[in-house]
Amino acid sequence: MTKRVLKPGTMLNPLPVVMVSCGSDKEKNIITIAWTGIINSEPPITYVSVRKNRYSHQMISESGEFVINLTTEDLAKVTDFCGVKSGRDIDKFKETGLHPQAAEIVSCPMISESPVNLECKVLEVKEYPSHDMFIAEIVKVHADERLFDEKGRICLDEAGMLSYSHGEYFGLKRQPLGKFGYSIMKPKTRKRINREKAARKTSQRRKRG
Repeated sequence: MTKRVLKPGTMLNPLPVVMVSCGSDKEKNIITIAWTGIINSEPPITYVSVRKNRYSHQMISESGEFVINLTTEDLAKVTDFCGVKSGRDIDKFKETGLHPQAAEIVSCPMISESPVNLECKVLEVKEYPSHDMFIAEIVKVHADERLFDEKGRICLDEAGMLSYSHGEYFGLKRQPLGKFGYSIMKPKTRKRINREKAARKTSQRRKRG
């Protein structure tokens, strides 16, 4: 495979794209971020990297709290809007029609339309030339009741999740290529998993009516 050499750049793709809500009832905002991820499992620790001049940067710095709201194909347009517009000029909740929902632990609102919300408390801040990385513990998770099957398993494949790659938004494939460990899975195990998957999808369709 012939490769072309490029100058160093942020070419890690695809990335999750999320809407981060911050502030409080008096002054709240939404910022769209693709530079986010998980950096520890126990306790669950995440991060968001925010440009120093962004309106939300000051809010998160002052409160030490934010909510990561996962996005979907249905939310793609408002997700983009919240990334290109500044909260200094408009109320993004009002302009997009998104609804703020009270969180349980942090003071900033969650986005009601998001299928999964992660309440986060900042542990430390890493300062870099263009962005500051807010490292935070996930202190509470909220998920849409409609995404759960009869066994209580959350089925994110039913949510129509959104990703971001080189300046464009993409929906995730409905059918996975495989699951963790599938390269060494026994045929009997694969058949059982396929049966369970089919049963979950039937259940989800019935739940939606």
